[in-house]
Amino acid sequence: MIQYICASLLLLTASQQAAAYLDPGTGSMILQGLIAGVAVAGFTIKSYWYKIRAFFGKEASTSLLDDEDDHPKPE
Repeated sequence: MIQYICASLLLLTASQQAAAYLDPGTGSMILQGLIAGVAVAGFTIKSYWYKIRAFFGKEASTSLLDDEDDHPKPE
């Protein structure tokens, strides 16, 4: 078992230098993904927060997802 750990550490520490390049398009794509992740996390937390408050009786559920059921769809 210790031989595998030593071999793994040797392979991880003895790596060659990588010739990699990140252009500005890659950086903006990463930034866009981070912003989208924050927006999705905020919306998810907000949706569950309304359900938690309604469960404990603070107020009726007024989630944006619940509003879709209140209005009939036009024919």
